[in-house]
Amino acid sequence: MVMSDYLMSMLGSIILMVCVLIGVAFLTLLERKVLGYIQLRKGPNKVGIMGLPQPFCDAIKLFTKEMMFPLMSNVLIYYVAPVISLFLVLLTWMVFPLYWGMWSFNLGMLFFLCCTSLGVYSMMIAGWSSNSNYALLGGLRAVAQTISYEVSLALILMSSILLIMSFSLMDFYFYQYYLWFIFLMFPLSMCFFASCLAETNRTPFDFAEGESELVSGFNVEYSSGGFALIFMAEYASILFMSMLFSLLFLGGDLMSMFFYIKLSLIGFLFIWVRGTLPRYRYDKLMYLSWKSFLPLSLNYLIFFLGVKIVLFMFFY
Repeated sequence: MVMSDYLMSMLGSIILMVCVLIGVAFLTLLERKVLGYIQLRKGPNKVGIMGLPQPFCDAIKLFTKEMMFPLMSNVLIYYVAPVISLFLVLLTWMVFPLYWGMWSFNLGMLFFLCCTSLGVYSMMIAGWSSNSNYALLGGLRAVAQTISYEVSLALILMSSILLIMSFSLMDFYFYQYYLWFIFLMFPLSMCFFASCLAETNRTPFDFAEGESELVSGFNVEYSSGGFALIFMAEYASILFMSMLFSLLFLGGDLMSMFFYIKLSLIGFLFIWVRGTLPRYRYDKLMYLSWKSFLPLSLNYLIFFLGVKIVLFMFFY
């Protein structure tokens, strides 16, 4: 019986990974379409009906190209970094709280924070191993940015965790059955969304890939399969952050279609922000993290802690 449970969990994990990768493919298509219409053009529309098979054509093109690497690079680490990056993002998806056939994470939040913290290393290794100054600068920027915003991200999550007194993602659905948390903590939800943008290196916080001064950031020396894996990891991370935002602040029965519509809308917001906002200045990015988000999330944390203590005193 135990072995069959493990096999079901493994099968569920594989199906989830395949679905995430297909979702990533169509998220890239959605992004190109939306950015096209924002810029008053069509986007991909030549391949198949309305350009629907375009992501698969791009994948075939990328994975069949010759893998180039710089002469002075640390070849083994250079090859492994994109694989680690995608592996960590797919591992993070294992906290997806399905009712059946999956791993039950009572400490899902902690697991998510551990995986996102490890994701910094893959960026750092990718930037360093190619032995290029541009890539190294991009990697350093990405690491500084990700570490800064992980602090505010963790504190915002702590406020939500204090409200329900549980690390399990499944409990967030049960506690938001009648009232979504976005009504209780709207400023925190906006901070969380901005932190997600910074965490995934998206516009207006895309300093790791600042094309105007860093060419393409930490992945500048990557081509073909390596670039495709880094690209897939980034978009799988965007999908995961959209799912987490929906689950934390917008409630969500994972068995209902409405939850996935909310997830898609948050993903659309990521793209909309990219199409409309200019890039921040780097010192402003750090100022926003340490002098705006950090005090706000700490104040909310202390407020919710006080509320829990008062409720405990009156009802217990």
